[in-house]
Amino acid sequence: MRKIVRRHLGKVVAGTGIAVAGTAVMIAVTLPGSAGADESGRTGTAGNTASTGGGAGESAQQQVGAPPGVVEQVPAEGAKGTGRDPLTDGETARVERIALSRQLLDSGENVEGKRGPQRIGIDLAEPEAAEVDDPNAPRRADVSYYDYKDDTLVTRTVNLDTGKVERTGTQHGVQPPLSRAETAEATALLIADPLGAGLKADYKDATGTELTSPDQLLVTSMVYRATPGAQPAVLDTCGDHRCVRLFPKVKNGSWIDARSLVIDLSARKVAKLG
Repeated sequence: MRKIVRRHLGKVVAGTGIAVAGTAVMIAVTLPGSAGADESGRTGTAGNTASTGGGAGESAQQQVGAPPGVVEQVPAEGAKGTGRDPLTDGETARVERIALSRQLLDSGENVEGKRGPQRIGIDLAEPEAAEVDDPNAPRRADVSYYDYKDDTLVTRTVNLDTGKVERTGTQHGVQPPLSRAETAEATALLIADPLGAGLKADYKDATGTELTSPDQLLVTSMVYRATPGAQPAVLDTCGDHRCVRLFPKVKNGSWIDARSLVIDLSARKVAKLG
């Protein structure tokens, strides 16, 4: 293993303790002390989402003396939620159709450079100030997109009762957590780049097979923001550009250390931190 560490740019981080599923545990192990990482905390994934939870000892303690569990059928999901219920699948699909107008579809660009902005997420919107105590207040949803054409975060609020877009907001220099599609694209760019040679070599050492696709890895991602003097000049625009650090893991295996590499999704380039 010491030979692998010396030879490859991205070394395999061995040890079963590192492979504990949990974003918080993973970040504690892999995050560097260098400045520039967005510490807002949330991550996106390609292929799988890391989960958090108590250890096995804690679970065992909770089960001692507990009554037998009862498995209940999941209730059927209605076409429309009420009050502060989470959005149903039907509401989510309807909101997406309403929010993505023809103008936004034609003018926007997604993470792959294709037509239409990149959808980031759909969430139940907070009620208006005057509606907080109103049990019959309309349900609204916020739909967020990242437009790679001009690095703009677009947020549209849809009224689920009327089916209309009530407002649209645009922001520059705002970097929400990454979507799965963005994490997958960043991973693909790294695999295809010469700076991804260490990642591919470590994957082959760990599995005996060539790394050719993001689907072969479990990847957690984090937005990277530039800090003056903390990175090469090519990454100075990170924060205005959509930049990513990846934390890849061999499926059923070890983490691979790629934290020195940053993928600028807006410029579609990979750079190495000093």
